[in-house]
Amino acid sequence: MPEPLVECIPNFSEARRPDVVEQILTAIRSVNGINILDHSSDSDHNRTVVTFVGPPAAVEDAAFQAIKTAARLIDLDQHTGEHPRLGATDVVPFVPISSITMQECVEMARRVGKRVGVELSIPVYLYEAAATRPDRQNLENIRRGEYELLKSEIGVKPDRDPDFGPKSVGPAGATVIGARAPLIAYNIYLTTGDVNIAQKIARAIRHSSGGFRYVKALGMLVEGRAQVSMNLTNFQQTPVFRVMEAVRIEAARYGVSIHHSELIGLIPQNALRDSAVWYLQLDDFQSEQVLEEKLFASRIESSRSSVIPGKEFLDNLAAGTPTPGGGSAAAFAGSAAASLVSMVARLTVGKKKYAAMETRMYEIIEQSEALRLQLLETMQADAAAFEAWMVANRLPKDTPDQQAARLSAVELATRTAIEVPLRTMEQAMRALKLALEVAETGNLNAISDAGSGGELALTAITAAGYNVRINCPGLDESSAHQYIKRAREIETDAHQTIARLRTTLSTRGNFPLE
Repeated sequence: MPEPLVECIPNFSEARRPDVVEQILTAIRSVNGINILDHSSDSDHNRTVVTFVGPPAAVEDAAFQAIKTAARLIDLDQHTGEHPRLGATDVVPFVPISSITMQECVEMARRVGKRVGVELSIPVYLYEAAATRPDRQNLENIRRGEYELLKSEIGVKPDRDPDFGPKSVGPAGATVIGARAPLIAYNIYLTTGDVNIAQKIARAIRHSSGGFRYVKALGMLVEGRAQVSMNLTNFQQTPVFRVMEAVRIEAARYGVSIHHSELIGLIPQNALRDSAVWYLQLDDFQSEQVLEEKLFASRIESSRSSVIPGKEFLDNLAAGTPTPGGGSAAAFAGSAAASLVSMVARLTVGKKKYAAMETRMYEIIEQSEALRLQLLETMQADAAAFEAWMVANRLPKDTPDQQAARLSAVELATRTAIEVPLRTMEQAMRALKLALEVAETGNLNAISDAGSGGELALTAITAAGYNVRINCPGLDESSAHQYIKRAREIETDAHQTIARLRTTLSTRGNFPLE
């Protein structure tokens, strides 16, 4: 399966100082795995739009570093420009591109928003698919009155309280972070300098004043020419060509025409394809008729057919080698348990029936995702610990000094070989408790998945416990006793928790477990 790919298109309230823009770009480039696809600055708007892509973790970090840099360099009290704005970093949308869902981008928005609020003390509002309230889905509602009005209302009016961060603004303003489908920033210039005509056309075509659904539009004066500035938020429902023709017709009413148009940032290939099909009147056109699309689809299908998820690890587990072994398998089972917890929580958020649990479910997703990755790291650490133990046992012991060094190395390696599976037990125990919680309060349709996650966590604890015990005879009796005592405490807690989980499955899920 291809690596997940996310697009981020942050908008910064600066275009007139190239050195500031370059420092923001440098902050983004500094993160490994990030590829800047495009950036454009408009001095009239005094705004820079950057488009970059990468794997989710890298995109999150790059977005944070860019926000941090912009906050240090941009003072909203000194900022002027045509475009509405709320902060130094005005808006940060995450867009799913491949092998990632919109829900996962929502979680990215929440993580970055929380980090910005806590570490940078910048108020953060969540919008579009990440919005916590219906009235905040639309960016314009959040940005009402811009930075100047927000300064007087935040901390005073409860409906202006941010989702994360302080209830006050500094010179960096506030930042709006969210997740959305691909958006097309599209501007049409008219053959006139009369901004009133552009404003009338914008009013005619934007959805909020009775125009096209999924069209946001403003009339502006840019470089002496009237401009209809638009965001097209769903090009499948309201295509670019339809908007273009509507503007052309409206402009003709005022005796002007279209001079040219421009894109800010990038545009999906399908949007251009749809426009070409419409203008060329290719009624029976199929996307497979585009050479590049046909080749790309063929390569993707070929790569998918040759990959079986998890096969490499299981092949290594089945090999006649000491590592990976039972300890790694235990951590793998624990990671699968945490993954199922994430699944149930994600199937719960966004459902009206479980609206009261949404905030907690997002917290569970953060915790279970962290556990999932920690257990995968522990899986690798377990194999490394056993290999280190074997190396220590091969050290020379011909002289008293060598023998003492060898005994010290063996003891250290033995302790590590115990502490790693003990860590697996502790992590899997946390996953088990989360499995119980989502079974009790999560989406009832996924309660069997919560139960499966709990049972996998119990298996991880039991298997890791064997790996703790097998290494304890290599230590002194007192140390071994302490390790086994801790393992037994976790096992006791696990059996009590799994009993509660099974009762929940029997009652809430109506499972005939006996």
